[in-house]
Amino acid sequence: MRDCQILRVFTRGEEGGNHLGVVTDLSGLSGTAMQAIAAELGFSETVFLDCTGPVPMARIFTPAAEVPFAGHPLVGAGWVLGTMGPWRRVACGIGEVPFRAEKDGAWIEVPASRDVEEAPTAAAAGAGLGGAAGGWMVRLPLRYLLLEMPSPAVVGAASPDFERLAGESWEGTLLFARSAGTVKARFFAPALGVAEDPATGSAAVALASALAFAGEKEGSLVIDQGDEVNAPSRISVWWSGGMVTVGGTVRRDEVRALGR
Repeated sequence: MRDCQILRVFTRGEEGGNHLGVVTDLSGLSGTAMQAIAAELGFSETVFLDCTGPVPMARIFTPAAEVPFAGHPLVGAGWVLGTMGPWRRVACGIGEVPFRAEKDGAWIEVPASRDVEEAPTAAAAGAGLGGAAGGWMVRLPLRYLLLEMPSPAVVGAASPDFERLAGESWEGTLLFARSAGTVKARFFAPALGVAEDPATGSAAVALASALAFAGEKEGSLVIDQGDEVNAPSRISVWWSGGMVTVGGTVRRDEVRALGR
């Protein structure tokens, strides 16, 4: 039997955040077993950390699939690793990712995506997500469709057709609206087993990449997400010189014994 740390990443104060399972004892665990644990926990992602090498290796699983990169698992992993040893990098499917961990939170730094293109605003209209003022497709390497909506109220009122979204050619859809330095966002990834994600660090990277592509070469934003799924969350993101930093607060709720 092994333990799993249950965190909430990107909390808004002491509330909300995106739940994350972190497993550091991988003895005898196959990829199939990791996927089964992630499905049983049912969080947006669970991260498995192999700390036997000089740079810890993270494998990240949604309830339905392994993914090469995701923000809140790496922020949570960085926070846990900061309590365990002197590490300052964690490896994943996109390479080594620098992180900074503090008592109440953690931050990761990754290159902005250069694979950004404008997308027709009607791309997701058939899934109930019409009315966008602008759109981009960003590869991280998973493909995200970003749709800028007219107002935060429109983002909050969106009612997507999850079955239709699951069949699209991209893996995740971010709706967002900017208002005085704050972004109201929602993220949907039914193809990955996540209908609506409470807080999506990778989507924050995608948004910074898209804004840089559109001419905002540096900047910072606070992203509020998760209210519609009763998990109010807050992500801080800033970008400059082709790099994006994403982070926020982390809370540990419990250490749970797994049955595997």
